[in-house]
Amino acid sequence: MAADGSMVRRLYLSIYNWVAFIGWAQVLCYMILALLDKGHEAVYAAIERPLLFTQTAAILEVLVFPSSLPLFIRENWRLRGLLRSPVSSTLPQITGRLFITWGILWSFPETQSYIFVTSLLICWCIIEVTRYSFYGMKESFGFTPSWLLWLRYSTFIACFPVGVVSEICLAYTVLPFMKASEKYCLRMPNKWNFSFNYFYANVFFMALYVPVVPYLFHHMIAQRKKALSKAKTT
Repeated sequence: MAADGSMVRRLYLSIYNWVAFIGWAQVLCYMILALLDKGHEAVYAAIERPLLFTQTAAILEVLVFPSSLPLFIRENWRLRGLLRSPVSSTLPQITGRLFITWGILWSFPETQSYIFVTSLLICWCIIEVTRYSFYGMKESFGFTPSWLLWLRYSTFIACFPVGVVSEICLAYTVLPFMKASEKYCLRMPNKWNFSFNYFYANVFFMALYVPVVPYLFHHMIAQRKKALSKAKTT
């Protein structure tokens, strides 16, 4: 049964990583074509569908964590360690990206032509195409070339800060549109006796960058040191 669990794990991760790789490669390809043809203003329209699908599919990285699997699967199939990244680092990244993707770009078309969309997508594509091809090769073939290992744990050094700045800029530029439209706001009185202001939710989201970004960057630096030092000893 343990062998069956291992086979299921490898099959699942192989399929997931290659599908995600194809999705992000498609986003990258469409983005480059749009940039060359019409400029950054046309980028979002060209990549919207593959971006929404691929980024939303990243939810699976949290939903299938061992702690969320049914007990009989964890015990009988021995699928501990299905995904390598801890929830504490994976969940904030996925949540933030989903908020940018759906809560800002999709919800407020006024932001889609900003240059920050292009800079953000360049960073996301570089990181994700590298990451998913790395894990796809590792799960499918059992090895990865040294250059891909280095890229997997090095591209974030430049892409992560640029991506964070782009996200913050988008979250800031959307504020007047949020305030004017009052989209997703819930005013009192109502039957739930509850009010919600999307404008202030976005402000709160921006404030979260202060504690979260240093933690994530430190975590990735630690991962990089561990992975590259381990590669040198093998």
